[in-house]
Amino acid sequence: MKFQRTSIALVFAALALGGYVYYTESKKPPQVDQAQSDEKPLFNFREQDIQAFTVQTPKQTLVFEKAGNWTLKKPEVAPADEGAVAFLLNLLATGKSDRTFTVPPAKKPEFGLDQPSAIVEVKLNNQQNHRLVIGKPNFNRNFLYALVDPPDNRDLSVLLIPINFQNAVDRPLIEWKRDKPKPKASPSIRPSASPSPK
Repeated sequence: MKFQRTSIALVFAALALGGYVYYTESKKPPQVDQAQSDEKPLFNFREQDIQAFTVQTPKQTLVFEKAGNWTLKKPEVAPADEGAVAFLLNLLATGKSDRTFTVPPAKKPEFGLDQPSAIVEVKLNNQQNHRLVIGKPNFNRNFLYALVDPPDNRDLSVLLIPINFQNAVDRPLIEWKRDKPKPKASPSIRPSASPSPK
């Protein structure tokens, strides 16, 4: 059975097109690398640069200071839980966002930024202060809307930050303290002594 000339031409055209597509696709950088390069750090400081911080939520305001170890200063004075503190400070120092958009101040309520779920204020060793305002989660609850060092009465740069920030700030007071009360041991039942015979 003989192939017609048009069939052979179509086969060569398909091979040439396939080779071209393969070549151009292999030269493209992977999408993952492109997405990572768009990520920008939230702040420009290191975890060890933080000297004091405040976490304000609708339920409570907590103040922490570092003097050797972290200490909770308000609403009471107590040694701070190093794990809870490190989790939040690491997120602040290493957290990134790959999406930012500008909105007028009047649109704050759409993102939960008029009544934030938390405000974290940080004081560094060089006396600089930074502020993170955390709003509500986005539609699929993978990220939180946030403002970093927001200006007064100007358009706002709203960022999407990792949902982990919610777990880092939304803790009861007891989880911020190192010395947690131990559960009371249940009283042991002792056999009553039998009366001694007289």
